Amino acid sequence: MHPVTVARGDSPLVLAFPHTGTWLPEDIRARLAPEGLLLRDTDWHIDALYRDLVPGVTTVRANFHRYVIDANRDPSGASLYPGQTTTGLIPLTTFDNAPIWTEGQEPTEADTAARLAAWHRPYHAALEAEMERVRAIHGVAILYDCHSIRSVIPWLFDGTLPDFNIGTNGGTTCAPAVEAAVLDRCAASGRTHVLNGRFKGGWTTRHYGRPGDNIHAIQMELAQSSHLAREEPDFALDPDRAEALRATLEPILQDLIDVARTLARSLA
Repeated sequence: MHPVTVARGDSPLVLAFPHTGTWLPEDIRARLAPEGLLLRDTDWHIDALYRDLVPGVTTVRANFHRYVIDANRDPSGASLYPGQTTTGLIPLTTFDNAPIWTEGQEPTEADTAARLAAWHRPYHAALEAEMERVRAIHGVAILYDCHSIRSVIPWLFDGTLPDFNIGTNGGTTCAPAVEAAVLDRCAASGRTHVLNGRFKGGWTTRHYGRPGDNIHAIQMELAQSSHLAREEPDFALDPDRAEALRATLEPILQDLIDVARTLARSLA
């Protein structure tokens, strides 16, 4: 299995999918505990939600599961949220704090090094290449990092998550116009939403977001209650909920393309 699948487009917008992959090498699968085998923390059906919403977008999708190695974590292992509960580069527990690995089969430092080389780095090499390609064409590139998570996870956060969770690391990863375009559409939808709440943008958003270099990044974390029939196995997609959600996601993406073109004109 190749680590990453890229579909190239000609617009200034790149969609990243670090957590939709479900593939596990057999030697890694054999080490998982029963709870780990459920792959509960997958960003279920996110690639389907965004498919063909607007023409011309580039997509970069990790094919491996986040339990192999998390493509949205700092390769150094540094925490995204110091002092807060979170999962690491190779997670040891699920979002419910249940063991992922059979006792005695937890990943080692050697495993981490091997998986960085085989999976994490190839994904980001592909994403970096697409961001540079798009910027070379348009003068500006916008990365929209696509995520979802269960709406109620007491180990990670209190209460129920809003439908739309926008992350720009406190406004540092993109121009104000990029942040405003997404926030305004979410507000107009009438759905619950928050900017830089519990999820402020993962390593991808923080690493690639360099507005001064005309590369802008923003993360969207969707509550899975907005599009799943249930947030338990088999994590089935609800077609009606999905179509209703796509009706808001489509103008978000189109607005980002329009903002990118406006930003590019300002550089001329």
